[in-house]
Amino acid sequence: GEAGADLFSCAFRSQGSSPCTATSGASRQLTVLEGKSVPYFSSLDSSIDTLKKRAQELIENINESRQKDHAFMTNFRDSLKIKVSDLAEKLEERMYQIYNHHNKIIQEKLQQFTQKMAKISHLETELKQVCHTVETVYKDLYVQPEGGGRDGPAESRREQNPGTQPASSCPPPQATTSEEQAHRDSEC
Repeated sequence: GEAGADLFSCAFRSQGSSPCTATSGASRQLTVLEGKSVPYFSSLDSSIDTLKKRAQELIENINESRQKDHAFMTNFRDSLKIKVSDLAEKLEERMYQIYNHHNKIIQEKLQQFTQKMAKISHLETELKQVCHTVETVYKDLYVQPEGGGRDGPAESRREQNPGTQPASSCPPPQATTSEEQAHRDSEC
């Protein structure tokens, strides 16, 4: 503090006409300050080097952690791919098993359907033949006789057998008791 005051007073006096001279006390104090600054700066340099080393170590640790994380994620991705691939193969295999099972059922149903359709077609053909036969018989029964008007089958049969009597709605008499015969006669 005294040296600073001396330097200040010296600088103040140097602005005037009087010459400035340093005292012996101020010189001694400057020498002491110079002696103390050397270990201070060396300690500061040491602290800076320590901080640099520490920062470098932190950066290396960060990079190492990132590399570990990257390796972990790579292994995890590969493992996940393998598991997903295995699962997909199992699902695909199961899907094909279901397809095969359903295909068998569908084939059986189609075969049954084809058989039924063939049977229906055969029945349709038979039905057409029956209808044609019935139509032919109907035409033969109701064909017009040579003598004129349209007569039914009963009239034709009467003409062919003139000696026959018209059929009665009553059944032929049978050997029964008198009460049953009277009842039947009343019905006729």
